[in-house]
Amino acid sequence: MPVQPSSSSLPAEPDLYASDAARWRAVQARDPAADEHFWYSVRTTGVYCRPSCAARPALRENVAFHSSRRDAEAAGFRPCKRCKPDQPPLAQRQAQAVAVACRLIDQAEAGTTPDLATLAAAVGLSQHHLHRLFKAHTGLTPRAYADGRRAERMRGHLSGAASVTEAMYQAGFASSGRFYANSDAQLGMRPASFRQGGRGERIRFAVAQSWLGPLLVAATERGICTVAIDDDPEALVLQLQDRFPHAELVGADADFEALVARVVASVNDPRSGAGLPLDVRGTAFQQRVWQALLAVPAGATVTYSELAQRIGSPTSVRAVASACGANEIAILVPCHRVVRLDGSASGYRWGIARKEALLARELAGDGVD
Repeated sequence: MPVQPSSSSLPAEPDLYASDAARWRAVQARDPAADEHFWYSVRTTGVYCRPSCAARPALRENVAFHSSRRDAEAAGFRPCKRCKPDQPPLAQRQAQAVAVACRLIDQAEAGTTPDLATLAAAVGLSQHHLHRLFKAHTGLTPRAYADGRRAERMRGHLSGAASVTEAMYQAGFASSGRFYANSDAQLGMRPASFRQGGRGERIRFAVAQSWLGPLLVAATERGICTVAIDDDPEALVLQLQDRFPHAELVGADADFEALVARVVASVNDPRSGAGLPLDVRGTAFQQRVWQALLAVPAGATVTYSELAQRIGSPTSVRAVASACGANEIAILVPCHRVVRLDGSASGYRWGIARKEALLARELAGDGVD
């Protein structure tokens, strides 16, 4: 077995801010990347700051650099009230505030979701500021987040409650009207049917062969709800049965076979898939991610960061990756076109090898074999 090098034997990363000249350049640029690497003090004001501080620039002859906050305070300087260098970085404080707001929503009793004013007061921010930060970090407004959490509770309670009505109140719906108005979008079927494993629902399906291997296509009356890939065609059918054990699963008829043929053609040539009826459901944030994925053309790729920026949530990279992983419609919602920053393929629900093969095929512009 090869011996792994110890951490002490690995070369140290270069310190980009080792010299005073480099530190001064960072202060002039207000570079947030330099924060926590060093601090600077200003002799004429008696304060010390982060490199990214937005305060009026000081003259170079009045500035000294410190390797830690303790060194700056030991030299007699007090923390700047603007950049608050004695507290965690601003981005961390903002993320903590959003996390506290999320916990307050999660822990609220059913039907008593805290309003924006209550959340803002709890984290010490204005309502407008919290609303903006919450959306930037989660991709959702506080109300949409609360609705999503309630929908999760609805799905969970429907499986174990004695009745749909009981599940409705356990999930926090104050009226049956709002419950049923939301249930179709969140469940894809009547609540009673979902609770009973799809009982009363009719789902057509078929397994076809594609260049990626066996492929299952399933659809409700609204459109395609599942496109799954596996090496074992029987496993694909079992997965569908496990998901909806009491649904009426109907084999392909002539009309459905035509739809399946279009899906297979889309897998073989991704440029041919436009216009297929999709029955894609998820949280509001997932929907935004999936819609952005549909706009990525065959032969092109985006990073998770770029996708987050496209939906207006640049700090929600992890949530974007999670939404890609939750996509149940292979190829047609092209999450395989999302790559790492270095361009390499990352995790894929149907296997890295398939993702790499899809990207290579699209880049080469190959169509149907």
